[in-house]
Amino acid sequence: MSRHRHKLSKKAGLPPGTLHLDGKPMTGPIRITVIDYDADHVEERRVMTIEECFPYRDTSTVTWINIDGLANTEVIEKIGRYFLIHPLILEDLLNTDQRPKMEDLEDYLYLNLKMLMLPEATGEIKGEHVSLIIGKNYLMSFQEDVGDVFDPVRERIRKEGGRVRKNGSDYLAYALIDNIVDNYFVVMEKIEERVESLEEELVVNATRDSLPRINRLKKDMVFLRKAVWPLREMILALERSDSPLIREDTRIYLRDVYDHAIQVIDTLETFRDMVSGMIDIYLSSLSYKMNEIMKVLTLIATIFIPLTFVAGVYGMNFRYMPELHWEYGYYAVLGIMIAIVVIMLAYFRKRQWI
Repeated sequence: MSRHRHKLSKKAGLPPGTLHLDGKPMTGPIRITVIDYDADHVEERRVMTIEECFPYRDTSTVTWINIDGLANTEVIEKIGRYFLIHPLILEDLLNTDQRPKMEDLEDYLYLNLKMLMLPEATGEIKGEHVSLIIGKNYLMSFQEDVGDVFDPVRERIRKEGGRVRKNGSDYLAYALIDNIVDNYFVVMEKIEERVESLEEELVVNATRDSLPRINRLKKDMVFLRKAVWPLREMILALERSDSPLIREDTRIYLRDVYDHAIQVIDTLETFRDMVSGMIDIYLSSLSYKMNEIMKVLTLIATIFIPLTFVAGVYGMNFRYMPELHWEYGYYAVLGIMIAIVVIMLAYFRKRQWI
């Protein structure tokens, strides 16, 4: 998803729980994968229709239904009807500008958060809206596009004897949240490299291109802050929830990922302060360069003032000026000018002006 916000004004006047804009349903592409597992077996497959997922709702095993693509409202409506998902939750699920939050609806828990990535190809932070619905023995994840940071979780599920295989859907939800938060650290490391590189550039050699880069970093900080700050509240609400869907054993792990989220926020605030101070560094660097230029021009002008005075005196058209008829007058005046320049340069160097 792009960081540009959608025009939410299009939804003005529509009834609560509306899953599409302008009264027109969306029918875009969608990809559905299912992983069903317990301690002894695992089944992973891709399904072509959402109806193939319905039998997994009431099984004794844990089922992870992952849906890539939010552009097909018909599929979302079918999920809502079969799994008894509230229409307002479905509306939040499709609202990619929704801030991270947690909703406890007794039979299931609804979570949404931002999955951050920083592709090397574009160099631009990509924030993707991810929603999780946690049921008794199932978890549904909804993503905007194909591609995520959940491959380590999938590998742990495939591996026999892993902790994920021995726990329920609540632990699976923790594992997904933990991977998202861990990937925040990867993004933060790349942001740190940019911040330090730009800060060093501003001190050594600030250019006109530096200001747009500072503004870009400031926008990145605002975007990251909107994604990360509410995440802390969401994880804390999940950990303190009285829902029977979250077991006591899982709450310990949620407290750990909460600590990681706090660490990400602290790092982000440090970068934010550094970027805020870059404008001052940039202006100070420009002011220093301007002062150096004015210093050079002032020294040049100061050297030429006495030379101009001497040239002006002997350029006057008086009849009786003895030096004008002296055989060595020109050389004497030229020597005086050179001596003045040497004396002034020596004085400037002594005062450490040059």
